[in-house]
Amino acid sequence: MLYHLLVPLAEYYIAFNLFRYQTFRAAGAVVTALLLAWYYGPAIIRRLRILKLGQVVREVGPKTHLGKAGTPTMGGVIIVFCTVVATLLWARWDVPYTWAALAVLVWMGALGFLDDYLKIVHRSSEGLRGRYKVLGQLVAGVALGTVLVLFPFSPEVPPNWTQVPFVKSLHVEFHPLAYIGFVTLVVVASSNAVNLTDGLDGLASGLSTIAAATFAVFAYLMGRVDSSDYLDLFYLPGAGELAIFCVALAGGCVGFLWYNAHPAEVFMGDTGSLAIGGALGAVAVLLKVEFLLVIVGGVFVAETASVAAQTLYFKWTKRRTGVGRRIFRMAPLHHHFEQIGWHENKVIIRFWILGLLCALLGFATLKIR
Repeated sequence: MLYHLLVPLAEYYIAFNLFRYQTFRAAGAVVTALLLAWYYGPAIIRRLRILKLGQVVREVGPKTHLGKAGTPTMGGVIIVFCTVVATLLWARWDVPYTWAALAVLVWMGALGFLDDYLKIVHRSSEGLRGRYKVLGQLVAGVALGTVLVLFPFSPEVPPNWTQVPFVKSLHVEFHPLAYIGFVTLVVVASSNAVNLTDGLDGLASGLSTIAAATFAVFAYLMGRVDSSDYLDLFYLPGAGELAIFCVALAGGCVGFLWYNAHPAEVFMGDTGSLAIGGALGAVAVLLKVEFLLVIVGGVFVAETASVAAQTLYFKWTKRRTGVGRRIFRMAPLHHHFEQIGWHENKVIIRFWILGLLCALLGFATLKIR
């Protein structure tokens, strides 16, 4: 909004020319998101306490987590609110990338909010039935894929192409219908991966900050004709505005982390985890770096893989021997390390370190090609 209001005034006041630059607006977005989270966070947490919107802890989870029951949840509204406001304030409104990312964030946030609300009302850890939750995620993925196929955002690159990390000048070209399915898979998998990772204080919000900041750099580079050409990336005019969305998301996550750090004053709930995961998946799709998401979000992938492996192995051994066996002491993976004696803070910090290493590997793809 500020771009459209103030840039025309640059001919009268040269200082307003700063709003032309994405780097300046990105800095403004991250600071705005942070300040909004710090200012409104306590009021939102108090309101959640007054409404008795407390976390329902699963009985099958770690016994050490039973003391967290009743901690305010739905705190993801802080992240969604700060991201939306900061993006609308600092990003350009005439670029479709901005609206596509915001639409997925808000849709997934609303879906997660409904899930959290039902958990609290029914005093159960189940919430929204699985098939309805997946249906809501599928709607977001199919809608995004369909829009990209029917109304391409970039005249430079066909909508059904995607880049391959580490391989120079190689891309994958999908049939349009297959591409819609691929986009849907990415959005659904990403949202569920962050949701599974959100099991310890600050774990998901910290990892999401790292991933969002990483994609902000890629968005900035791919939105510039010079850097994209030098690095042999797709040139996507207007995609640089996604950098503003990504840093706003990162700022919202850091601001939320202020209250979510151990011991947490508030949990993001599915309101936050589904929204963040869906947003990261949407950004990867819009930048056509879906395979890069697997690298940058390596910890999210590992968490999801641990659940899948545990479930499949348990069912397979039970069918063969009559007794189900486990690979891990508990899944997702972060609970396994808790069960072998790691303190919660140790698990969180070490997973953050792994997340940073994954981000560095993602940046390495820019030159190792």
